[in-house]
Amino acid sequence: SGRMLIATAGLPGAGKSSVAEELGRKLAAPVVSVDPIEAAMWRAGVTRSQPTGLAAYVVAETVADGVLALGQSVIVDAVNAVEEARAQWRALASRHGVPVRFIEVVCSDPAVHRRRLQGRSRGIEGFPEPTWEAVERRREEFAPWAGHRLVLDSVLDLSRNTATALAYLAAVS
Repeated sequence: SGRMLIATAGLPGAGKSSVAEELGRKLAAPVVSVDPIEAAMWRAGVTRSQPTGLAAYVVAETVADGVLALGQSVIVDAVNAVEEARAQWRALASRHGVPVRFIEVVCSDPAVHRRRLQGRSRGIEGFPEPTWEAVERRREEFAPWAGHRLVLDSVLDLSRNTATALAYLAAVS
């Protein structure tokens, strides 16, 4: 059928949302992003002391499940730093009998990554942009990969990375 679950991964500010959104446009596939879901929970009054990060992943999974049930591909935009998160997407794809494809976005130049992070404003109401220090802590928590993934370096042009990702997805679909 060609449908699949595409899960992006990478540190905040690495460029994964840009890749996910561009792939969404090119593939006419919805993008389910964890950060706006978590921000919506906070705006709804769920306190930050609650496990809203985990809850946002569960809500994203539910939305992606509905999209796959309609027979469409879906793109999940999330950090996916730990194996439990990655296993969640593998299990969802398995339940629907579709492949899951991971695309990790890195920024190989720390100075560029830091500048991007400090200069970005995604306009997600109630969602503060993480500090460089928070990203560095997240980097230390990032679990090694157990399975196959495409790694894109966001110091390269977005159109080039998108073309690489599309070729990867076409080759494995």
